[in-house]
Amino acid sequence: MTAHGLRGSAATPSRAAGRVVCFGEMLLRLSPPGQELLLQSGSLRAHFGGAEANVAASLAVLGDASAMVTTVPDNVIGRAAAAELRRFGVDTSAVGHAAGRMGLYFLTPAAMQRPAEVLYDRAGSAFAHTDGTGYDWPRLLEGAAWLHVSGINLALGKASADACLMAARAAVAHGVKVSFDCNYRSRLWGERVIEAATLMRELAATADLMFGNARDIALMLGREFADLANGDGFAPAATAAFAAWPRLHWLATTVHGGDPAAPTLAGVLAERGGGVWRTATRSLAGAVDRIGSGDAFAAALLHSLQHAADPAAALEFALAAAWLKHSVPGDVNRLGEADIRARLVDPGRQVLR
Repeated sequence: MTAHGLRGSAATPSRAAGRVVCFGEMLLRLSPPGQELLLQSGSLRAHFGGAEANVAASLAVLGDASAMVTTVPDNVIGRAAAAELRRFGVDTSAVGHAAGRMGLYFLTPAAMQRPAEVLYDRAGSAFAHTDGTGYDWPRLLEGAAWLHVSGINLALGKASADACLMAARAAVAHGVKVSFDCNYRSRLWGERVIEAATLMRELAATADLMFGNARDIALMLGREFADLANGDGFAPAATAAFAAWPRLHWLATTVHGGDPAAPTLAGVLAERGGGVWRTATRSLAGAVDRIGSGDAFAAALLHSLQHAADPAAALEFALAAAWLKHSVPGDVNRLGEADIRARLVDPGRQVLR
């Protein structure tokens, strides 16, 4: 294994204040043009992405220092993946290269009443085979303010699950805050689904900020939340989450609503000992690409909280970023802070001159 930026590397991590280190698998996304079905015309378009990589790139676009820790194949595809992150301004000195394959996913886009569909092909990837000993976490977290991880790491296999838990525990030990996106994907867990609740609970115990909805909390805690006055169970789920995990300070999620003909998006944020904030719903009519909108939300909320925005303002900014991501093809939100704030001030403007 050639582990550039990993154990034994001479690269020096950035010491910029507020640096966010993201750990997870990078993927190559393949999708048909337009709203075609998969392989309808035999053509496929390629985008690089992955939950944590999307967050790292979005943070860089917002002007924050971000770094990606991952392992990609030691071939042209792996090198192109790292180069794509560098293009956004992400620090890739901790991207390692190893024997193995690149994780893939195939996306069939949504159209009218037909939902989008994801087909994963990522078993046995270079990332999934790299265990926790391949990463020198005390060194990789040096100078970091946050570590961002997701439950996808837990689903890919024992090696990546152990590595993710090791990263989060190292962050706690070194005073680095942990951002955890539940990102429960039943198709990824497969036969290991019986381990999902236990592993996600372990990771949640390290989190300062968690992205998850009432269903995620119900899964982890083995209970249900009634549809109370709040309408979606989020408030009682947040109360239970704060009771279960003393370290947790924030819980946030996006809420997709409406029907296929008139979809909507909203955001909710709860603070320990504080309140629950909600945004108004925004229409997703004319959405181009939903993939990565949750990652855009996570990045924008991290950005806002780091810059001391009040909770309501932080949530509004994060929701606007997620909403605008639906207008951008590919996995990454490429719109900067000025673009997002402009749409908050004047959401109805159709032409910029």
